[in-house]
Amino acid sequence: MSLFTPTASWVTDEHHMFADAVSRLLQDEMVPNAETWIENGVVDRAFWRKAGEAGIMGGSIPEEYGGVGGGFGFDSVTLYEQGAVGDVGWGYGIQTIVMHYLVAYGTDEQKARWLPALVSGEKVGAIAMTEPGTGSDLQNVRTTAKKDGNGYVINGSKIFITNGQSADLVIVVAKTDKEAGAKGVSLLMVETEGAEGYRRGANLKKMGMKGNDTSELFFEDVKVPADNLIGPEEGQGFYQLMKQLPWERLLIAITALGCIDYAIAETVKYTQERKAFGNRIMDFQNTRFKLAECKTKAEVLRSFVNDCIGRLEEGKLDAATASMAKWWGSQIQNEVMHECVQLHGGYGYMTEYPISRLYTDARVQMIYGGTNEIMKELIARSIDT
Repeated sequence: MSLFTPTASWVTDEHHMFADAVSRLLQDEMVPNAETWIENGVVDRAFWRKAGEAGIMGGSIPEEYGGVGGGFGFDSVTLYEQGAVGDVGWGYGIQTIVMHYLVAYGTDEQKARWLPALVSGEKVGAIAMTEPGTGSDLQNVRTTAKKDGNGYVINGSKIFITNGQSADLVIVVAKTDKEAGAKGVSLLMVETEGAEGYRRGANLKKMGMKGNDTSELFFEDVKVPADNLIGPEEGQGFYQLMKQLPWERLLIAITALGCIDYAIAETVKYTQERKAFGNRIMDFQNTRFKLAECKTKAEVLRSFVNDCIGRLEEGKLDAATASMAKWWGSQIQNEVMHECVQLHGGYGYMTEYPISRLYTDARVQMIYGGTNEIMKELIARSIDT
């Protein structure tokens, strides 16, 4: 299993070596502990630090901030390899999003202050967009950040925040001007340790992704310094979100591909070992045809994902194409998981079999990062011009 296609122009020998290193670390440190994280509802902080020590979290971060100094391809490798061992609990995807906001819009002081700790795993990041009454409609968030002397006072609440229980650094989407619509949205960094008025809700119980901590966050007169504003001035938040969302949506497709490859491998192994009516399940034509369909869907997705990564590396991945990747990747992921559970029979419904977890983990991929219905609307807008 590999993220790469033979003809992917963005792939170098360094990417292959990086993939080998990531795979080894995940096999050694993630696979043996994944069940414990699922039971606890959170990934151990020790793993974050081990990932940092191994250098797998800073692939696209400049060297002066502790990173490798490469491009998005290195982050893509880590995300794929995580899915390829069957895990979606570790919130590394969100960590990359937070880091890329800082790389793209942070001041030199902000980058020096926060990026090294995120790369090393000393700090865990989160981005607080969704609110109880506001999902994909980010220009109408109700959380406010009012100017107060040399800083801001934040009030509001967020929900479904990945890494919510663990986060040391939270980028909060808030209104600095309630009357300005999209132009009134700003991003502010909240350093959670010792922040008065900042409160985490319970670790939310979910259908899948049980190893990931997901929370509601509350902000009651939370004070942050003025220099925690991300960007040179207020009102840039919506623009910043729109510019960075293509990576968030592509990473969902990359994760989908890794999980698909793992699911197919597990199902092939099961159908080769399990017998019915004196034959291997693999020997039945239906099984072979279903697996052939799943494998073909995986390869089509792999080609598209590699094309999108190449475009992203060149700064040419547009919102519509990223939306196609997110929609198509998550849709195919759910289709493949459905077929793989069916081929496992009753055992596929048992949580001791990885395919059961993969099936429930996959469902949210069609919802977060913008629902697939929103993705289709964005794609349609690019056509209806």
